[in-house]
Amino acid sequence: MSPLNIGNIDRVLRILVGIVLIALAVQGSIGWWGYAGVVLLLTGVAAFCPIYRLLGLSTTSR
Repeated sequence: MSPLNIGNIDRVLRILVGIVLIALAVQGSIGWWGYAGVVLLLTGVAAFCPIYRLLGLSTTSR
C-alpha cells in the first residue's frame, strides 16, 4: 500500500484553503481556529492524511 493517500485535486484544495485560513488568522479576520489551515497545508504538501489512513480512504489513483 502506497503511503500517499491524497489525490491531486484534493491536494490543491487543501493547500489553497490552508493558505487562505492562515492568512485570515494572521490578519485577524478570523479567530485562532484559522491556524488549523497549517494542518491542511501540511497534509496537502505531503499528500498524506492520517485520518484518511485510519478510515481506509484514499483520493489518489496511485
